[in-house]
Amino acid sequence: MSRNIWTLFVASLLSILLANACIVVNEPFEGLPPGSWRGILKLEYKPISPNPKAEPLPEKVNIEFEEVSQGELPFNFEVIYDSQEDFHIEIINGEERIRVDDITIGIDRSTAKDTVIINFPVYDSYIRAIYEENILEGDWIVNNRGTEYRIPFVARHGQGHRFTTLKKTPVMDVSGRWETTFGIEEGKEPYKAIGEFEQNGNHLTGTFMTETGDYRFLEGSVQDNKLYMSCFDGSHAFLFEAKIQADSSLIGSFRSGKHYRTLWSAIPNKSFELASPDTLTYLKEGYENFDFSFPTPDGGQISLNDPEYQGKVRLIQIMGTWCPNCMDETLFLKEYFKDHPDMEVEVIGLAFERYREEEKAMAAIQRFREKLDLDYKIAHAGYYSKKEAANALPMLNQIVSYPTMIFVDKKGNVRRIHTGFSGPATSTYEAFKTDFENFINQLVKE
Repeated sequence: MSRNIWTLFVASLLSILLANACIVVNEPFEGLPPGSWRGILKLEYKPISPNPKAEPLPEKVNIEFEEVSQGELPFNFEVIYDSQEDFHIEIINGEERIRVDDITIGIDRSTAKDTVIINFPVYDSYIRAIYEENILEGDWIVNNRGTEYRIPFVARHGQGHRFTTLKKTPVMDVSGRWETTFGIEEGKEPYKAIGEFEQNGNHLTGTFMTETGDYRFLEGSVQDNKLYMSCFDGSHAFLFEAKIQADSSLIGSFRSGKHYRTLWSAIPNKSFELASPDTLTYLKEGYENFDFSFPTPDGGQISLNDPEYQGKVRLIQIMGTWCPNCMDETLFLKEYFKDHPDMEVEVIGLAFERYREEEKAMAAIQRFREKLDLDYKIAHAGYYSKKEAANALPMLNQIVSYPTMIFVDKKGNVRRIHTGFSGPATSTYEAFKTDFENFINQLVKE
């Protein structure tokens, strides 16, 4: 082989290797600076619209609420070193701190730059970012939403604010309970919620409770006549904005990732209640019992009629590994039965996953069980479409929410179906725990 041909061959081979390169973890850099970081997810790409005649643009006409953040969702996290070399990240949403320690750092061969991968294994998503001069820049990628679902991400070290450093005097204190309606624009199906806010000066925390669950721990700011709240937990990216109207009502926008956006309004209402979670899902006429048979990641099958479940109280958890409310409910069940080891109650999870491919769905379920250290079985019940889930469980009138919990007594009778889950971010969580314990004790003693 001549020298020129050999040189060309080596160059071509090197080009192929670089094009397919990944992070080299055996050549790591030292790590991220400890302390506060401010991250931003850019939910919407906003190119400049050409407008040579300076005429009103169609997309700027008749908008009831114009966002100030322009789709930038901020969140805070802290880098904490456990030893001189090892560190983890804690994502901060109000009172919630989410520990993330599945972090890979090294040199990306394709860019020759220091690169960080922050994994959220329970939710099958990750952040991949280049690190330069105290700045992380890259993308948040959600595997179970497809290869194209990625949202630009940037984070800066040493910043502790969330939305703004401004301290504009709020026009009012929004603390309290708000009757809220999402989907108020034409073409959307509206749904009700309860907004629970706590304001301290400019600082704002709270959540929204719907009939299918809550929007978890939100944190933000009130500036003059505008309020902002956000949440990022590795699965959900929520951004809320609103304007405080002259009559003390609110009108605003809500974004979930880059795939969903709607408008909402709210009025103060201390007495507003949602429908009871025990009335939304029920057995259809003609069905007396709840039954199923679905495969598990270990190659087996689960049926409610399996001998190991006979003569015991059973809790059927309709859920998905991608769902933060489902994780909240799972952690509640795990802790409750850890504290009551002698109680003869069997929990069975029925997971409806975002993957069509059974192999990927099974892997997500297995990863979920391992990461949360669960001792109860979870079967793969199908795809997460609520219509398909209802077809898989034809005895139910509908699948309204993930999660949904079905209480089955020792004789196999369905005694209660609880739709949704209002978790630790809500004011109703403690009452739910008390009610759950009382009802379980009743079923066990019968």
